Amino acid sequence: MKKIIFLIAVIFVIASCSPKKLTWIAIGDSITYLNEHTNETGNKITKGYMTRVVEKLPNIKYFNQGHNGWTSGDIADKIDSIGLEKADVYSVFLGTNDWWHGRKLGSLSDYQNSTGNNTVYGSFRIIISKLRNLNPNAKIVLITPMQRADFVYIEDMKNNAWGSYKDKNGQWLSEFAEAVNNIGKFEKVAVVDLYNEPGMKLENLIKYKRLKDPQTGTYKNYPYPEFIKIPFNPETDEYPYPADAMDITYDGLHPSDKGFDIIAEKLVTIMKNY
Repeated sequence: MKKIIFLIAVIFVIASCSPKKLTWIAIGDSITYLNEHTNETGNKITKGYMTRVVEKLPNIKYFNQGHNGWTSGDIADKIDSIGLEKADVYSVFLGTNDWWHGRKLGSLSDYQNSTGNNTVYGSFRIIISKLRNLNPNAKIVLITPMQRADFVYIEDMKNNAWGSYKDKNGQWLSEFAEAVNNIGKFEKVAVVDLYNEPGMKLENLIKYKRLKDPQTGTYKNYPYPEFIKIPFNPETDEYPYPADAMDITYDGLHPSDKGFDIIAEKLVTIMKNY
């Protein structure tokens, strides 16, 4: 009898010490999407941030809800049709496409008053309200957009965009990051502030941009901020980010393995407490 009681006690201790099994839905844009589509990076990354998190926290099972090119407005518009389900943890990593597409940011009052999908604040309210409806007890983690250098898509150089050193339609990417932080404070949820992460500043995103010297026509490696004033012609120029140019990103926008490591580390620090 004593042996049986002892065994029961041992089983109880082991069970109580075992990490709780959790489900995690990661909502985002291409940065999240790439976790399952590394081939679309020219194989410049090996795995995304979700895979890296669950390698450190194997009690978590993730589901990728990253949608290539989508804004928070796109997510909010299709919130009931993309297949979101009840989960223990939700992360929301959006904003950079909203900025580039010139969506109106709005104000915290748009979030507080549920004014609809006409502003980024309003879009986030729709998204987070949906998550609360799916599971009122779920943990929510918001992730701000990263700073970005000049983006050039590796599969189509005509798809390019300037970095966050310049405004778009009178709005700065930093304001979109601030909006995510404001929502996090209002909702009292965790925020991973990548925009203000010291190791992810503009000068850390790429080592250089390889461009033609306007005077000589020969290629030179221009670091930030020198490359800002050098023209790039997608019709005639070579791809400006060879493998050696990678640092935190591989194309000026999307994280490299180094960048994904930083994101995963921040998430692990938060999620290990769940």
